[in-house]
Amino acid sequence: MTTYTRPSRTRAHGHTPTRPRFLARTIAALALALLVTATGSSCSTPDNSTVGGQGDPVDRHGQDFAPGTLRVLASSELADMAPVLEEARKATGITVRPTYAGTLDAVERIASGAADKSFDAVWLSSNDYLRLRPDTAGRITGETPIMTSPVALGVRPAAVARLGWDPAKVTWSQLHRAVADGKLTYGMTDPMRSNSGFSALVSVASGLSGAQAALTGQDVTKVTPRLKEFFAGQKLTSGSSGWLATAYARRTDVDALVNYESVLLSSPGKLTVIRPSDGVVTADYPLTLLTSARPEAKEAAGRLTTYLRTPAAQRRITETTLRRPVVAGVEPAAALARDQRRELPFPGSRAVADGLLDAYDNSLRRPSRTVYVLDTSGSMSGERLDRLKTALAELTSDFRDREEVTLMPFGSSVKRGEVRTHTVDPASPKAALDAIRSDALALSASGGTAIYSSLQEAYRSLGRAPGDTFTSVVLMTDGENTDGDPASAFDTFYRSLPAAQQRTPVFPILFGDSDRGELGHVADLTGGKLFDATKGSLDGAFEEIRGYQ
Repeated sequence: MTTYTRPSRTRAHGHTPTRPRFLARTIAALALALLVTATGSSCSTPDNSTVGGQGDPVDRHGQDFAPGTLRVLASSELADMAPVLEEARKATGITVRPTYAGTLDAVERIASGAADKSFDAVWLSSNDYLRLRPDTAGRITGETPIMTSPVALGVRPAAVARLGWDPAKVTWSQLHRAVADGKLTYGMTDPMRSNSGFSALVSVASGLSGAQAALTGQDVTKVTPRLKEFFAGQKLTSGSSGWLATAYARRTDVDALVNYESVLLSSPGKLTVIRPSDGVVTADYPLTLLTSARPEAKEAAGRLTTYLRTPAAQRRITETTLRRPVVAGVEPAAALARDQRRELPFPGSRAVADGLLDAYDNSLRRPSRTVYVLDTSGSMSGERLDRLKTALAELTSDFRDREEVTLMPFGSSVKRGEVRTHTVDPASPKAALDAIRSDALALSASGGTAIYSSLQEAYRSLGRAPGDTFTSVVLMTDGENTDGDPASAFDTFYRSLPAAQQRTPVFPILFGDSDRGELGHVADLTGGKLFDATKGSLDGAFEEIRGYQ
């Protein structure tokens, strides 16, 4: 796996970052993709390499190049363009063969050069960050904006009425004041994994700083106290806007969602969409050729983009997706407001963007509290336990400042003597990170499998926590429940919890011989999400969950 390594720097509180692996991958993700939120999980075609004819490039995902076909690595959100692309095929003869992917997966392919063998073009939400990176900008060429959608807030109508707002006139300062006064709460995707979250972070920093030109480090420093107040109101985080919308629907204590206008208008339930009157950050969805594309593919992309920018296609796009047209004279869909908004300035350098992301992750957002409920039954002995130890040891470098991490191994019951909790001290994070790694490597396999009794123990542990954190439970098991309480007992236990404790989701990991139906039920019951490590790596599943913590 090829990743970009960001230069080391010292944080404001005086120590050097100790989580370079994840941050490096994150910066590469934003630099090349800025993938707008969607499912957040990789939906790509499995790797199934085939041998092509002489001179034919081989698509590593089972897609050989074919004349008249454009192989596109695309944001998962763009699945809603399917009817438009079918009409484009009939009009131009160009078949778009999309491979939908989550941010990290897509970026790893592009950054490593693997995408050059499998794709002709990429279709992401924005190339703004990419322009700050000349070393990677050389992999793309010929970007053509197709449509736009600004960052906005979707607010429950009751909250708008309570605050006495005119939606057309609300500013970022008003939003900040409402949050700081405890009158508005919201959910937002993780800027480290989702472009909508990153765009929202840039929007808030630019809007509150009053910057009139490219956002600078001084702008960020000046506005940091207000940013801390604003992000104290974030009650939901997510690696994908799909899960975020579902979680939001379950909550009565969250007033708003921050996302792209098109996503908010397409979300279930009635939301009042507010585009702050003092400016927005906008995605322009450029269809972008890879420099490695064959001449035939480049010609096909030219025909496709020409068609997509015709007035008829632009009208179809805005009506189908609720994104805004980019061609003059084409009216936006009826659901879209017509008044204009200033485009807020993007960070002026890569260092400013990196610093803003690092500040969000380690000081601006609420800290995380997570219990890792880990199956260390007898069936985990050998290679499975080794994989778990390796995954946890690697994950250690991803933990944030102020984060509380509990490792709760279980067999026939929770192995109480091995339960350890560590909090990452911003002043000296290495001690906690080393301790977590040591505890992970010391895990041993024995006993049966008490899944549901162990989950109850995790909730009891978190129930004693303060309410100003993002709390979650991660469950990793390689088999079915054999000991302790049955599934029905956990259901009864969970439903008896106070509402505040029921807001803690469980993120189960499907591994080994575990039961998809049983783990899926736990995720659905608690408002979590199931992650599949049977088709991918265990460390990849743990890492993907980080966007939800």
